[in-house]
Amino acid sequence: MKRFFDFVVAAVSLLLLSPVLLLLAVLVRAKLGRPVIFRQPRPGRSGHIFQLWKFRTMTDTRDAEGRLLPDAARLTAFGRWLRTTSLDELPELWNVLRGEMSLVGPRPLLVEYLPLYSPAQARRHELRPGLTGWAQINGRNALTWEKKFDLDVWYVDHRTFWLDLKIIFLTVARVCRRDGISAAGEATMTRFTGRPTPAHQD
Repeated sequence: MKRFFDFVVAAVSLLLLSPVLLLLAVLVRAKLGRPVIFRQPRPGRSGHIFQLWKFRTMTDTRDAEGRLLPDAARLTAFGRWLRTTSLDELPELWNVLRGEMSLVGPRPLLVEYLPLYSPAQARRHELRPGLTGWAQINGRNALTWEKKFDLDVWYVDHRTFWLDLKIIFLTVARVCRRDGISAAGEATMTRFTGRPTPAHQD
């Protein structure tokens, strides 16, 4: 049921949003250059690696030694607008259509984080990663990593079709309010360094 729902919604959304996707691609090309699509390997279900698709939001500006500048220095006003409206995420519908992602699930993070998860945190990979998820409607990047992973695992244990519909509905509301786009004092989110998750107290 979940996969069928994902496929149908992704296919219909890509068709209906094709003029918007084309316009955004033109704007990204004009304001940020090529490539228009940012592709990055991310871990999916069971840790299998796939190529995540997003609209590019940063420049490739480098320092005198050829190293990329920090995110805050490369994130332009246009790129920040794409992120705050979540329009940069629309190409991920292609990942959903291909079965690499779901509409709802734990967000796909960096491959380099895989060996840093505790066994409990690694359970977030029991499902396909999602365009949105339980953590995204409960704080998004304003959450600590530990809280975010707690919410991801809660979703793994409590997922239902009706919960997915609720998350999708609340995601639209969150995007309209532009809540939790970045962590405090960060352009996006601080890097995960493998800090242990505190044990729950009953």
